[in-house]
Amino acid sequence: MIPPIASRFVAGESPAEALEHVRRLNERDVNAIVNLLGEHYDERDSVAADGAEYRTLIGDIANSGLEAAVSVKPSQLGLDIGEDVFRAELTEVVDAATDHGVFVWIDMEDHTTTDATLDAFETVAREHGGGVGVCVQANLRRTRADVRRLADVPGKVRFVKGAYDPPADLAYTDGARVDEEYRKLLEYAFEHYDGGIGVGSHDPAMIEYAKALYDQYGTDFEIQMLMGVREDAQYELAAEYEVWQYIPYGDRWKSYFYRRVTERTDNLKFALRAVLTG
Repeated sequence: MIPPIASRFVAGESPAEALEHVRRLNERDVNAIVNLLGEHYDERDSVAADGAEYRTLIGDIANSGLEAAVSVKPSQLGLDIGEDVFRAELTEVVDAATDHGVFVWIDMEDHTTTDATLDAFETVAREHGGGVGVCVQANLRRTRADVRRLADVPGKVRFVKGAYDPPADLAYTDGARVDEEYRKLLEYAFEHYDGGIGVGSHDPAMIEYAKALYDQYGTDFEIQMLMGVREDAQYELAAEYEVWQYIPYGDRWKSYFYRRVTERTDNLKFALRAVLTG
């Protein structure tokens, strides 16, 4: 059982608990991106098990009528074993999602996986005519070129600042420089993309910037935030814009929870208050 202190950030250990959280979100006009926690598998059995659970989850989402997508990690679907394994598992998940009309997001992991992730995304997106999205990270120096490359690929692109710590020669390390790059990437996407922009940020300044770009270009976009972070803002934004909440679930919740509470001061304060007040 997930303790209350962690349940702010993780929807539960079972698919049923995750979908119940989705149902409550949908009642407040917020859509959901559901992620089964798991990454960096080096055994085919673990890869196959998570792939199978995603396919079942996709069917459950379709049958429930909920507004939800799924999100997978490349290393969860076998990238650490081999790119061929990852592509085969990803294709099976996307095939199932296409059959059921459920969208699939591909998360971006550390910089060593960028090429394999983008290549796989482009292949399945073109083969399926969309129905799939990928994440790009503004802190990587290469991302401007990647965003230009993806402009004519069917599907969606999620823009985030980047949560990993790449080498300085490959990444911008100053926060203000990353913010500047994030704005530049959004500018290009709103001007050149035919919709499909995911603004993955909790930063009010970046969300306001995206709204201003929408007013200027009229390009469809959505706002994406994590479960447990600025949820009041998510509900407020959903009254006017398309909002999606990223919802993790599963029995591998401990490492995810610790990342959430240590990466932001507000999250850490929340966790400490919960401990001190019982």
